[in-house]
Amino acid sequence: MFETTIAGSLPKPSWLAKTETLWAPWQLEGEALARGKQDAALVWLKLQEDAGIDTVTDGEQFRIHFVHGFLEHVSGIDWDNKTKMGIRDNRYVVDVPQVTSKLSRKGSAHGEEVRFARAHTKNKLKFTIPGPMTICDTIADAHYGSRADMAMAFADILNEELRELDAIGIDVVQIDEPAFNVFMEDVKEWGVEALNRTIAGLKCETAVHVCYGYGIEANIKWKETLGSEWRQYEEIFPAINSSNIDQVSLECANSKVPMSLIGLLKDKKIQVGVIDVANTAIETPEQVAAVLRSAMEHADVERILASTNCGLTPLSRDVAEAKLVALGQGAALMRKEVS
Repeated sequence: MFETTIAGSLPKPSWLAKTETLWAPWQLEGEALARGKQDAALVWLKLQEDAGIDTVTDGEQFRIHFVHGFLEHVSGIDWDNKTKMGIRDNRYVVDVPQVTSKLSRKGSAHGEEVRFARAHTKNKLKFTIPGPMTICDTIADAHYGSRADMAMAFADILNEELRELDAIGIDVVQIDEPAFNVFMEDVKEWGVEALNRTIAGLKCETAVHVCYGYGIEANIKWKETLGSEWRQYEEIFPAINSSNIDQVSLECANSKVPMSLIGLLKDKKIQVGVIDVANTAIETPEQVAAVLRSAMEHADVERILASTNCGLTPLSRDVAEAKLVALGQGAALMRKEVS
């Protein structure tokens, strides 16, 4: 019980990319870059194991951007003629590539990365990948005519990729859908359908991650507008509970989400976010245990997993390491308490 995992990303080492910087460019090239990515993944696999993390990830050490890392392997996208687009309902505006023709997978996007990670850990292995709705909120459509249609096209090629990764040996695939917390009506109208299409036919466990974003200024300011209680989950949880997904990854630590809302996910395992990624304060094991104890009031203990609110990439390596240790120790406290 209280199996531990993380939401996905971990800080890049200083030899690989600028530290404490989201989406920092690589500092190496060619063979040195390929080896540097592998070395970084090895470091974090070992550190997660040492911290008592049961289901580990490669820390997304092989990609700069959690969405573009996959899109770079997709045909039908024009990267040369970017256009400005508001992301997360205009929370921030960036230059994005455009879909200009029918989408198709060029080949394996992440197969070699998963083979490498699988060969270097005996723990359960999770792989994270962006979901169709979040991809569609990160790229402009100049071909399909509607986000729903483009999302279904992305779902199909994501499914091709995930079937390959499933065969290689991942234990959990996590679909990252932060956009679910913004476009709630779309989640119900076509988002869950696209999610089901993405995971169709997979043998591994499946999860969806729905959070309030990295601890960056734009997200922090957005949270300040949400009032004394954050109830976005309340609107989308019934639809997610009806989906084919096995696990739901949530933001709970230091958030204003009423813990009672997880009661709407009565048929799912719940990755309870017990580590705050928006500040550098290191949680104590007791604080981690307190969040898990609160979750037990609304979900069966057998369905509760301990995780991070979101990715730890923007933090320093020392802070991220310490937070992982707190996560493992807090979950261990709860196992002792409940057993």
